Amino acid sequence: MSGEQTLRRTGLARALSKLGHGSRSRASALIRAGRVRLNGVIRRDPEHPVHLEKDRIEVDGKRVAAAAKAYLLLNKPRGVVTTAADEKGRDTVYGLLHPSLPWVAPVGRLDKASEGLLLLTNDPEWAAGVSAPKTHLDKTYHVQIRSVADAGLVESVVKGVQTQDGDFLLAKKSRILRGGERNTWLEIVLDEGKNRHIRRMFEGLGIEVLRLVRVGIGPLTLGKLPKGCCRPLTVAEKESVDEALREHARKQLTGPRHSAVR
Repeated sequence: MSGEQTLRRTGLARALSKLGHGSRSRASALIRAGRVRLNGVIRRDPEHPVHLEKDRIEVDGKRVAAAAKAYLLLNKPRGVVTTAADEKGRDTVYGLLHPSLPWVAPVGRLDKASEGLLLLTNDPEWAAGVSAPKTHLDKTYHVQIRSVADAGLVESVVKGVQTQDGDFLLAKKSRILRGGERNTWLEIVLDEGKNRHIRRMFEGLGIEVLRLVRVGIGPLTLGKLPKGCCRPLTVAEKESVDEALREHARKQLTGPRHSAVR
C-alpha cells in the first residue's frame, strides 16, 4: 500500500473541526463564504476531500494548525443551553468559557432545566468513545422529585417504566438519598441516555422532577466545582476515562455473543 493511500482522508469541513476550528456547521459556513483555501485554492464545497497529514488549510489567509487537545469539566447551571448559538437568544455554555480556551464541543448534552457535570473537548474521537451507545460510560444523577419515595418506587424505575409516548425507560441503579414531607432526592444511574430519559421516566409514573443534577460520568465526579465554573481534567482523570473505555471494549470482545434482553 502506498504512502498516499495510508494518509487519512476526510471532508474539508470535518477537517477544520478536527483541527479545532469550530463546529462542523460553522466550518461549512466559512467554506461556502469563500473564506477557506486548500493548498492556496478557495474551495466552497464542505465535503471536498482533504489529507490532513499533507494538505495546507487556511482561513482568512491564516494557516490552520491543530489546536492542543483540551478536555474540560464544567458545572453547568440550570437555564443554560449546550449549543454554540441559540436562535432564542438564551445563554449558552460557551458564555461560561474563558476566551483563551480553544474551541471545544460538549460531549453529549444536558437540557436547559438540568445542571451539573458536562464534558467539553476538541477531540472528537474521544468524545465519540465517551458518548457512543455501545461504549458510553454510566452517568450518575441526583434527582429531586415531587413525591415521597419508597422502596417500591426505587424498584419500579429499575424494572422499567412505560412512558406516555410509548417508550420503555429504566435506570441501571436507583437509591434514596434523603427525603422530606413532600419531596425526595434520589440517586439514579443510567447506562443509556435517551432524550429527557429521567424526566420522561418519572412522568410515566405521574411524578414531577424538580431538579436534576448530573454528578458523575464513569469515574469522573463533579466534586466541589462551583456552579458555572470549568476546569481541565487532570492527567489521572483523563487516563481513568480512557481505561474505563478500554475495559468496556475488552468486555465486549470477551463477553457473550448475545447480551440478555432485560
